[in-house]
Parts: sequence; C-alpha cells; structure tokens
Amino acid sequence: MRAERSSWMEFLFTAALILAAFSPLAVSCATTVLRLERTPVPLNSSAGVEKISAQDRARHARLFSGVANFSVYGSADCELYGIYYTKVKLGSPPQEFSLQIDTGSDLLWVSAKTCGNCPRSSSFRIELRFYDAAASSTAKVVPCSNKACPTRCTENGECSYKINYEDHSETDGYYVVDRIYLDSIQPDSTIATSSAPIVFGASTYQSGELGDSALAVDGMFGLGHGPLSPISQLSSEGVIPRVFSHCLKGEGLGGGTFVLGEISEPGMVYTPLVPAQPHYNLDLQSIAVNGELLPVDSSVFTTSTGRGTFIDSGTTLAYLVEEAYEPFISAVSKVLSHGLVKYRWWIALGKWFTF
Repeated sequence: MRAERSSWMEFLFTAALILAAFSPLAVSCATTVLRLERTPVPLNSSAGVEKISAQDRARHARLFSGVANFSVYGSADCELYGIYYTKVKLGSPPQEFSLQIDTGSDLLWVSAKTCGNCPRSSSFRIELRFYDAAASSTAKVVPCSNKACPTRCTENGECSYKINYEDHSETDGYYVVDRIYLDSIQPDSTIATSSAPIVFGASTYQSGELGDSALAVDGMFGLGHGPLSPISQLSSEGVIPRVFSHCLKGEGLGGGTFVLGEISEPGMVYTPLVPAQPHYNLDLQSIAVNGELLPVDSSVFTTSTGRGTFIDSGTTLAYLVEEAYEPFISAVSKVLSHGLVKYRWWIALGKWFTF
C-alpha cells in the first residue's frame, strides 16, 4: 500500500515479487561437488548442544549487531493474510501494537482510543488495541502552533493529518510525540531495549480496506524516506543509521526479517536506488525466465514522469506494463505449463490494473 501521489508508476514490483518464485530458474552456474563431513553430537551431550547454540548466537550477533530487530508476521498468500505486519511498542508504560509494514508510505500511525469507526476485531486473530495519549506519561499532542505543523488543524487545536492511499483507503487523525521501543542484539548476543521519542499519527477515522475487519491491524509502519518516516526521524537523531533491512518469506505462514539498520551478511548483493524519487525506485534493465531474456525493449523500464519500477511491501501483487506482461506470461507458461493454472488468476489481475 502506498500513499496517493500525483503521478502513477507504470511498472510496480512488490517486495513479495512474483518473479521471485522463478528466480532460481534464471541462475546458471557450473556444477561443483563438495564433500561434507559430519561430526554427530551425542544426544546426551548437553555440552555439545550448548556449543552449537553458542555458535548460532555468535553468528546472529555478527549479522544483527547494533540494529533494532522486529518480528515479522503475515504472508503474501491472499487466502491467508495478504499483508505483512510487525509488533511495535509505544508510550509509557509501553503498549504493543500490530502495524502493517509499508515501504510505500511515510507515517507510522495507530488507531486512537477516540476512533469511532475503527475495526474492533480482526480476521488475523490478533487483539486490536487503541492508543490513548492521556494514558501515556510521555505523550505530547503536537499543537497547531508548532512550526513543523502543516496548516490542517482540528477543532481542539491539534496538528492533524489526512492520508489517502491508492486503494482508496483513508485515515485521518492527529500527530503525537511519544516513545518507541527498540530491541537491539548486542555483540555478546544479549538483547538491549532502548527507547526514543518519535512523531506518529493517532488515527480517529478510517475508511476503505482500513476499516474492514477482514484486514484489520492496529495501524501502519511507514518506511518511506519522507521527513516523518520513522527511518528519517530516528536516523536524524543518531538513534539508528539511515538504512533498514527487510526480507519477506513467501512459503508456509510467511514471516521474515525486519530491522532498522544494516544486516552484515556475506555475499549480499546491492542495487542502487534511483535518486530524487518519491518511492524506492530501481533501475530495472531486463527480465529473464529460465535463463532466457524476455524480448522487451529496456526503454519501457526507464524511470521518468509517471513511469519506472519501485518496491512496495504494502502491495501484494506484481504489476507489469503491457509490453512486459505478455512476454512474461508466455515465457512462464512454457516453463510451468502444468503449474501455472492455480496462480493464473492472480497474475492476470496484475494486467487489469496496469497503469
């Protein structure tokens, strides 16, 4: 899901990219045989198990040291969830909220206690919670007199916001400053919890899918690069580096990894982002299926006004321009002639919404 913009992008990839299901087919490498030696650990050897556990903890510390780690729930499976969410603690005393992870918008917001039409139940089998600024000793409602407040205000003099998402959902509310809690893995593998002040939204009105109990969570964790994004706020205060790491699992019940900071994983492959864009745009050059490049003119992927490729974790499906869609479906049909039927409707849906 992403906040509404003045221009539409012609080519959209989601973080749960459909192409990922076929990426192993596009890798060509020489076959190498390695001989593996196994030293079994006796079942009654607690020392051996403890040694392995210690090695695992050390590895995790190297990978995640110094970053804020969040659990990931949900799945790309539309029949299961269709979204990914994490749990965030806000306020004093801290209260835990389930927030959808969304790279396509900036603001972190939660349903407020005063919201009259917010969902009261969720098909995700989670207990929906509502933020109460009056119950938090560290909460401060942002007044209209604040120089950082836009011109929109409530009747009570609160600095307010209104966000329209491109699926026609909407949330209105007011800004508040309160503490967010971050769990960090230390070099010695212990967990350290810290907190920092952050500006976020308290939603008093929701419509569209946001008001539907079938998809209800407590709010949104915006990961865009605007000034009100938690990434921008926390990095400007020196709490975290200006980077986040996000990996979505597609099989089974989903889940994945979400950290504020960089994961030090050997062999990590990077691709540059297109600068001066409202979203996380990539310079897509080509698409291959089963090692074969699709006959698509690369100019259709060029980033320009209303065109380009960007990643959005809040959107479930992948969207392709017509020039790339037809060759892609044709190539996949040849490779998976017996396995495409089950997913054909979902892939075809992307064509109907091509911009």
